[in-house]
Amino acid sequence: MRHGVQLSKKQSPKTDEEFKRMLDVAYASAVGSIQYVVQCAKSDVAYALSVMSRYQVCAGEAHWTTGKTILKYLKRTKDIFLVYGDGELILKSYSDASFQPNDDDAKSQSGFVFKLNSGVVAWKSSKQDTTIDSTMEAESIAVQKRLRMRFG
Repeated sequence: MRHGVQLSKKQSPKTDEEFKRMLDVAYASAVGSIQYVVQCAKSDVAYALSVMSRYQVCAGEAHWTTGKTILKYLKRTKDIFLVYGDGELILKSYSDASFQPNDDDAKSQSGFVFKLNSGVVAWKSSKQDTTIDSTMEAESIAVQKRLRMRFG
């Protein structure tokens, strides 16, 4: 997703004409196609997919434009892939959170990534289960999720 793009339910169709236009759009199919690519090869669009997938029932023109942008990016970067290298295997992990990133609800977004040498081997980006009160708490939950994944 491009920096600064914010998707929300407010961008869902409001008129009969907008609803009719979106019936002809294969939005759910695009979400599924992107999900397949994310699972198999391109983790760099996992967050954008997470945001985009929230609007499958009520997708509007802005949501569809974001989906097309992601698909174009995937096409443009199809020859870029992960290389793990042949040196000693080193596992690193990172986590991050965004505090209440949209207007649709008050839940924060968490994410983590595990890298083996320089290649991503596991990742997750999802809304946090509970509503929290601070950026520090959102970051703490993200770290807890990462450690749970790492150590079971």
